[in-house]
Amino acid sequence: MKHCAPASLALGLILAMAGPAAAATSGWRDKVTQFAAQNFKQPAWGFSHSQRDYELAKSLAAADHVILDDDVIFAAAYLHDMAAFDKWADEKKEHGAVAAEKIDLVLGGTDFPKAKLDAVREACRGHMFDQPARSPEARYLHDADALDWLGAIGVARLIALVDPKGGKPTAPDIVKGIEMNMKNVPKGVLTPAGKARIAPLLAEEKAFLDALRRETRDFKTL
Repeated sequence: MKHCAPASLALGLILAMAGPAAAATSGWRDKVTQFAAQNFKQPAWGFSHSQRDYELAKSLAAADHVILDDDVIFAAAYLHDMAAFDKWADEKKEHGAVAAEKIDLVLGGTDFPKAKLDAVREACRGHMFDQPARSPEARYLHDADALDWLGAIGVARLIALVDPKGGKPTAPDIVKGIEMNMKNVPKGVLTPAGKARIAPLLAEEKAFLDALRRETRDFKTL
């Protein structure tokens, strides 16, 4: 019994030291998640899109047996569309490039590893399907973001943009947007796992458009 007290004391010291460290590790993620949830309120490229991009990027990388830096892919997935919102937008620049310039507004002052900030910036800059992406995190975010424009979710995202007051974009405009994405987005997919997902997603969209065409007299009553 004499040995229990020192052992308990040592364990208590270890737990006391580990507690703050564990909290610090997750602190920046909590801030990023809360920031995105509170500010990115848009059905096509808002908070839910960021969540899907993070999960899909990791899934694609795992399928290709590629290890991603989870800090980098998390931060980039949640912040890459920051400049798609008016508060942080710069119409003279591509929105991914602007997001790369703005991430310090969220990550600055947190416990995010400063040595990884440039990697987050690179992933933000390269996330669009028509932009170059070189690092593993940039490539898999790039493909996750591209694939989120295809399939059922791609259709849902675009339909959510229809102006309910009859302005632009209209429902026929969105049909053209779906067809344009089906044509252009697959060209930008880079990774083996990403390319393997294209055909099923295009089949989903084609089936939707075929049914919609039948039910609206070739989109005349859409």
